[in-house]
Amino acid sequence: MQTKFTDLSDSHWQHIKKYLEFHKPRHHDLRQIFNAILWLTRTGSQWRNMESKYPKWQTVYYYYRIWKKQGILDLMLRDLVKVDRVRQGRNPQPTAAAIDSQSVKVVAFIGEDTGVDGGKKINGRKRHLLVDTLGLPIAIDVSSASTADFLGGYELLVQVEQNQQKLELIRGDQHYAHQFREAASWFDIRVEAGKRPPSQKGFVPQIGRWQVERSFGWMNFFRRLSKDYEKLAESSVAFIQLMFISIILARN
Repeated sequence: MQTKFTDLSDSHWQHIKKYLEFHKPRHHDLRQIFNAILWLTRTGSQWRNMESKYPKWQTVYYYYRIWKKQGILDLMLRDLVKVDRVRQGRNPQPTAAAIDSQSVKVVAFIGEDTGVDGGKKINGRKRHLLVDTLGLPIAIDVSSASTADFLGGYELLVQVEQNQQKLELIRGDQHYAHQFREAASWFDIRVEAGKRPPSQKGFVPQIGRWQVERSFGWMNFFRRLSKDYEKLAESSVAFIQLMFISIILARN
């Protein structure tokens, strides 16, 4: 993991520029705009506090909103995941995955898609994550923190189907037994739902599931994700996508 943010190198830009280029005249450097978005994701700065070396924040936000709305960030991430899997000697499409959720607080004046996670006593939102055995994302969703884990898992299953992923196995904790297992069977996916032994305290790595915990741990390096600062849940998803994009690009 990089200890300090750095702008995209020439090779990084060659990987992603095809996703960002528009078929119309423009007066802005898209590479610098995307650098600014990645910088904001890593540092946690506000849009209006954009560094002066980047274009004006209004311009950066304009392109960020377009790329989010048009699904460009989602497409870019899914393709980069395939490339990175091949680079690490895996098949482009994973067959096994791990699922989990993370509840985080929201900042003041955020009212949409929020609620209380009674178990963790957190008032905010819940991040639902399905990752492959390398910790790379297969599906991402953000909901109210009051949403049950298995309900958030349903949305991840829908994304898997929409993206024509051919998963065979999903591993999760006891929250993904019963209802989630039944729903996954509709997609011909087997679910292994384990439970931590009561004698063990704290975080205990478990075979096939620790990767998703590590993926949540990566978020600690991106201050924009320390809490949920976004007005809309779809923007929360976008910044998680940007985090993974940044991580994968740094590896290449």
